[in-house]
Amino acid sequence: MPNAPVVAILAYDGLCTFEFGCAVEIFGRSRPEMGPDWYRCATVAAEGGPLRGLGGVRVEADGGLELLADASTVVVPGWRGPSAEVPPPLLQALVAAHERGVRLVGICAGAFVLAAAGTLRGRRATTHWFHVKRLAEISPDTEVVDDVLYVDEGLVLTSAGSAAGLDLCLHVVRKDFGAKAANQVARRLVMAAHREGGQAQFIERPVPIRPGARLGTFLDSVRLRISEDWTIERMADEVGVSVTELHRHVRATTGLSPGAWLIAARVRHARDLLEATHLSIEAVARASGFGEAVNLRKHFGRAVGLSPRAYRLRFDATAR
Repeated sequence: MPNAPVVAILAYDGLCTFEFGCAVEIFGRSRPEMGPDWYRCATVAAEGGPLRGLGGVRVEADGGLELLADASTVVVPGWRGPSAEVPPPLLQALVAAHERGVRLVGICAGAFVLAAAGTLRGRRATTHWFHVKRLAEISPDTEVVDDVLYVDEGLVLTSAGSAAGLDLCLHVVRKDFGAKAANQVARRLVMAAHREGGQAQFIERPVPIRPGARLGTFLDSVRLRISEDWTIERMADEVGVSVTELHRHVRATTGLSPGAWLIAARVRHARDLLEATHLSIEAVARASGFGEAVNLRKHFGRAVGLSPRAYRLRFDATAR
């Protein structure tokens, strides 16, 4: 597998078992259906001594920090705590990897390790909502975003709390292998194929709309019928609430207004079509609910920073 990208997943004493498991599940599981270029995965001991995780788990790593020399991506699955010291050899290894152009992925409190290595300077980053204030204090030259699932800064990516690590890892798969591959992995995990990084990470309580129904179910139904003409009034009518109540419920659940959420959902569907099909730009605009290509170009450019045509040339899954 000479072309298979190598993902190195760090292990350490006091390991955050769930975050470690998220990375191993996405990058370490054998997936022959993906072909010979699928990831090769190595677990890397970030320090010497026994490596014990939450729940009594013990990890026998594939090797030490020398394995980072062959990695194209390094995953830091959490950390012992925001104030826990990071061993100097690990920091040096991460700095060296970063200087070589290796992609660094921090899940949850893994952002604190990346901050200690200096790789968050001048970048945007996130972590678990409970620790964002602390991250901003110890890394003042980082723009800490407190209301997103993950942040992609190119070679440095960070996620919010534990489960958002799965979203970030799937995002990496999507970048590397396209939407079709990411959707396949998501189906195997029985989870949503894609949650935008900008979705709010903290929801204080579930929001019931009416007996027997929840907003999430309705929003899923809108995604399935995204090509239809969804006005805010129609959405409120189908949910059975006033427009004012719809705004309150949608913002509490997603962090977005209904209109902004709808545009983001349409852009997400357009991205999937551009990556996985050869539909014309006009057909993509109709299928994603924008109606005309000019509307697709306007909203797509604002959200993605590329025109639909330029995006297709860069990310077309059929060309991978």
